Amino acid sequence: MRGAKSAKWVAGAIVVALAATACGGNDDGGDKPKASGKPAGYVSIDVGEPQKALIPADTNESLGSYVIQSLFTQLLDFDGDGNIVYTNAESIETKDSKTWTVKLKKGWKFHDGTPVTSQSYIDAWNWSANIDNKMQNAFWFEDIKGYEDVHPEGEGAKAKAKEMSGLKAVDDTTFTIELSKPVPYFEYKLGYATWAPLPKAFFDDPKAFGQKPIGNGPYSFEKWTHKKLIQVKANEDYTGPNKAKNKGVQFKNYATVEAAYQDVLSGNLDMIRQVGPKDLPKYKSDLGDGAVEQEYAAVQSIVPAFYTKQWKDIDPKVMQGLSMAIDRETITKTVLNNTRKPAKSFTPPQVKGNQDLDTEVFDYNPDEAKKLIKEGGGVPDNKIFIQYNTDGGHKEWVTAVCESIRNATGVECLGDAKPDFATDLEARDNDEVKSFYRGGWVADYPLNVNFMRELYGTTAEANNGRFSDKEVDELFKKGDNAKTLEESIKLYQEAEKVLVEKMPAIPLWTYQINGGHGKDVDNVKVDFHGDFEVTEVTVK
Repeated sequence: MRGAKSAKWVAGAIVVALAATACGGNDDGGDKPKASGKPAGYVSIDVGEPQKALIPADTNESLGSYVIQSLFTQLLDFDGDGNIVYTNAESIETKDSKTWTVKLKKGWKFHDGTPVTSQSYIDAWNWSANIDNKMQNAFWFEDIKGYEDVHPEGEGAKAKAKEMSGLKAVDDTTFTIELSKPVPYFEYKLGYATWAPLPKAFFDDPKAFGQKPIGNGPYSFEKWTHKKLIQVKANEDYTGPNKAKNKGVQFKNYATVEAAYQDVLSGNLDMIRQVGPKDLPKYKSDLGDGAVEQEYAAVQSIVPAFYTKQWKDIDPKVMQGLSMAIDRETITKTVLNNTRKPAKSFTPPQVKGNQDLDTEVFDYNPDEAKKLIKEGGGVPDNKIFIQYNTDGGHKEWVTAVCESIRNATGVECLGDAKPDFATDLEARDNDEVKSFYRGGWVADYPLNVNFMRELYGTTAEANNGRFSDKEVDELFKKGDNAKTLEESIKLYQEAEKVLVEKMPAIPLWTYQINGGHGKDVDNVKVDFHGDFEVTEVTVK
């Protein structure tokens, strides 16, 4: 999700943006706010400008996701170990993995006082899936019966209906979801924020709503000063399990991770999600008990733009060779200061179905790298670019990866820097990537499926490299239509072995958060997505 604490590119769904975008604040923790405007009892975190308006189905990157998840609560979420926790749902049951019955907890309300009902979910999903509304995450609803009517295939296609036939309200707190085919892991998908309900006010003016959203989550919206900060206030009437233990949150923009880090040290920022490479060697001594180090479900990769002349119809051997030209061990130990672990697969260890692929393709071997590239016909133009966002602390490792490829193979490699994460994402969405892009993906839900179907399926929105392979699509479908969750996971493991042969991307390493917090806050925890649980943070 871009990763359910999404990450499009965190994500993703999915890439991992390590930082955000512009100015620092100042707060002494007293009763009166200072010039920064941070009220007493609020906490602050470095989360940059979202790529798009604050609509759940149009958000699939980590920055917007942080805000969306503070404002909205879907049917379920996941605990620190990736286990399902019901939030707005009382229960979700199925006997055949095809028809699912959802019962909602009673008494829930949106921030405008209107009730959260079965229809709130049904209307939200139908609107979000509708091709005419052009939501990024519409494909997430494609399992539901009738999706093809609201989202037909084909260039220039228009919706044939406004509702999916698989969604039916039984009463105000009960509704059913009928899928076109059984999907044993479907319940896990419901943990992604795209499945949040929407109030009636949304449909009156979706564009205006995206700037001042009305949710049903632990915080209510207060203000959005674009490219500076977003501020939300604790919802005192919230009845979910993640009720806020602070009075509100400021999501603050910084031009660089280094600037954000300096504000943590000076007390002008409470939490930083990821320390930049320059400060990694000393952040533990600087922050003491405030340093946070924890592995989480994310993978960093570099992804070719298969729609370009350079990579169209490329022999996968070329990709395998480039992969073997990257010295992951040295780069993670030196440039990344042992804060990452070399990838052994396309999935991270924290998801069900993770496996060591036991392949040499992820091992550094210059001789074999040159041999494979030559056998595959060589790298067109003998030159590649790796696109990345400069506000995320990526320059150092991109430079190191390029140097490794250049030294091992003679292929010229250069970084293609974009000023911020939003610009990076727009280039991907608009098919403007020159060669490769930095693709970090954080789990939307804790299954291996999420690191394959949502990234490399032909119809997947986060498939920004436009990889398309009929064999891979068929293998994914087999996994989707398995009889049990366990069988689905195993079939996706088999599909992953084929990905090594096809190489839709080059996995580099798995993630851990290396961030921290200042002295004014306490109880800072990290969930399995690598996100700080802002609702748990307390002010000293």
